Amino acid sequence: MRSFLIQLSGAGLLCALSLAAAHAATGSEPVAVPQVDVAPCLAATAADEVDKAVTACAAVIDDEKIAKEDLIKALIARGALYARHDQVDRAIADDSRALLLDPALADIFNARGELWLKKGDKPKAVQDFGAALRIDPNHEKAKANHKAMARELERIGAQMAVAGKPSFNCARARRAVERAICGNRELADLDREIFASNARAIREARNAGEAKALQREQDDFIARRNAGYGRPGYDLKKAMQERLQRLNGVDGY
Repeated sequence: MRSFLIQLSGAGLLCALSLAAAHAATGSEPVAVPQVDVAPCLAATAADEVDKAVTACAAVIDDEKIAKEDLIKALIARGALYARHDQVDRAIADDSRALLLDPALADIFNARGELWLKKGDKPKAVQDFGAALRIDPNHEKAKANHKAMARELERIGAQMAVAGKPSFNCARARRAVERAICGNRELADLDREIFASNARAIREARNAGEAKALQREQDDFIARRNAGYGRPGYDLKKAMQERLQRLNGVDGY
């Protein structure tokens, strides 16, 4: 019996040693997975090596274990690369993802605003410029961009407010030609443009004599328009277009 126990103990020890050896061979500690280095991505984008940069940055961005800071750097770098090569949608996507990770990046809000502007989305551009300024009120590019866009939106709003309205008060329209202009948005816009162009031409006249001559020309056009409307062969729209073209030629536009 004692001999059997000794044999069993020896077998157990052998088994334990075998398990320990196997354990040592496979390793109980998790094998360290080397992290992808962000440096090649940053270097390639800085050198504007598109194919190399896209591959290097994708390796960083697609790595689930990448550090947040490195991920943001790679997204910003690749976004800037896409922007330089007019891949606007891809650049916006990378900037947007970077901003989700760190919403305090004033430079990236401004950069994305400029990309929205390229796409023609002025409201979104203004929002991003404004966001950049809320983070950094002294951000020079964002200030300039926001100011320019605010003026542009104001101008568009003013144009929309007068769209389809002539230069005169339709409530006081008495002539048939005036009522025709009031009843047609295209003619109303033409009338307003003629009035504005004539005013600009007079304002930019070299002297009083030239200004008077320009006003007489406008008065003669109005008189011909009033007299000609309704007569066979008279084309009001054509006459107004020709007058606007004449004025645009006069004032350099």
